[in-house]
Amino acid sequence: MSALEAVDGAPGPAREPAAAHRPQSLLLSFFGALVLDAGLPPLPSMTLLDLLADLGVAEAAGRATLKRMTQRGLLSRGQVGRTAEYALTPLAEDVLREATGRVSSPAPFEHPEGEWTLLSYSVPESRRDLRHRVRARLTWAGFGGLRDGLWIAPGTVDVAAVLGRSDLAEVAGLADAFAARVLPGTDVDRLVRRAWEVPAVREAHLRFIETWSRPPAVAGSLAQLTLLGADWLALLRTDPGLPAAQLGADWPAATSSAVYRRVFDGLAPAARAALERSLRAAGRVP
Repeated sequence: MSALEAVDGAPGPAREPAAAHRPQSLLLSFFGALVLDAGLPPLPSMTLLDLLADLGVAEAAGRATLKRMTQRGLLSRGQVGRTAEYALTPLAEDVLREATGRVSSPAPFEHPEGEWTLLSYSVPESRRDLRHRVRARLTWAGFGGLRDGLWIAPGTVDVAAVLGRSDLAEVAGLADAFAARVLPGTDVDRLVRRAWEVPAVREAHLRFIETWSRPPAVAGSLAQLTLLGADWLALLRTDPGLPAAQLGADWPAATSSAVYRRVFDGLAPAARAALERSLRAAGRVP
């Protein structure tokens, strides 16, 4: 599994935190929101395990997740006395920074009207592992499949950056990308519905709005902010920014963005303070 899949592979929002997201997705949401580029020291394992416990994840499952994330190159593990501590690796930092632009955008579902990116590539059927990585990567970048090997995304996508990771280098040399505009007479609504499950995208927005208009009852601001981030990443993965003009005046993307920003802004100061208290109690910050 690639690091990007680890970030964006969680299912959509639900009321049961442990059932809605893998523990790895929850931890990456936490690191992205509160640790990335914050200048914090490595985090004691119990800080992370306590967070997961507040989200309904058993300690054994949390420890197994930390071990897997270390093996996958997402976390580095250190030891201070009898205490294990964890920090993001450069790979994980790169992946989270890549996601941050859209996560924090005030309008993550909007693109210049009428602009599209087409991408054609070919991967042998025998390379299923590579096919899976490419599809996961393209989905996060906003692409939907028109047919096998031909993908489309709203807006102008930096395809070189999308396929620029070392684990996709062989695909980059086999891909062709084009900036495109829809010609007059094209049924854009039909085009969009061929590439994306529009009713499912709408339902994902409505679930997010319902869930976070009345935030789930999980323990503390740290856990709530973590769950919010995981839900938001899942929604961004589901909706790449489909053209609202083609989807009706009641398309809910703008409402989702407003709800996310309101809840994030309300939770973030308390969550940062809670993390600082935890690290101070563990002797990691003065």
